[in-house]
Amino acid sequence: MATSEGPFAGPASPAVRRARASDIRPIRELVAPYVAERAIVPKPAVAYYESVQEFRVVEIGGRLVGCGAVHVMWDDVAEIRTVAVDPTVKGRGVGTLLLRTLVDDARELGVSRLFCLTFEVGFFAAHGFREIEGQVVAPDVYAELLQSYDEGVAEFLDLDRIKPNTLGNTRMLLQL
Repeated sequence: MATSEGPFAGPASPAVRRARASDIRPIRELVAPYVAERAIVPKPAVAYYESVQEFRVVEIGGRLVGCGAVHVMWDDVAEIRTVAVDPTVKGRGVGTLLLRTLVDDARELGVSRLFCLTFEVGFFAAHGFREIEGQVVAPDVYAELLQSYDEGVAEFLDLDRIKPNTLGNTRMLLQL
């Protein structure tokens, strides 16, 4: 998917595509400053490779400038995760283009709710996400999700063991 409108009109238009294994190193480089700022939870390289099929990337002129993923957690809920945009193109619509694509992916996967944990509350709120507190799944689903080893699921469940890694983040949800 590419766009030819707005600040990217012409040959330098952003193109969104599914990530490939060869994108993992550039994704990790893009994400590294966000990890250093504790805006994105650190993950080993193998976790990126294992989830490459969940990722979309944005390129401008062949350069990777954005990434993000949709991770299904249950039959009706998925997480938007690891959203990062190169600071040199921030504010130029890359994040919006990426998020819209990820939301479309979630719809295609058949989930009805999207979760995110973010410092970028205004950005996600502008796209329909709302702040949440407490649990948004039934107790039996909560019990099943507790069996996951995925840190994103722990964030979604707001488990005490993950809170030191997510201080200051806001839990948000979008109804599709």
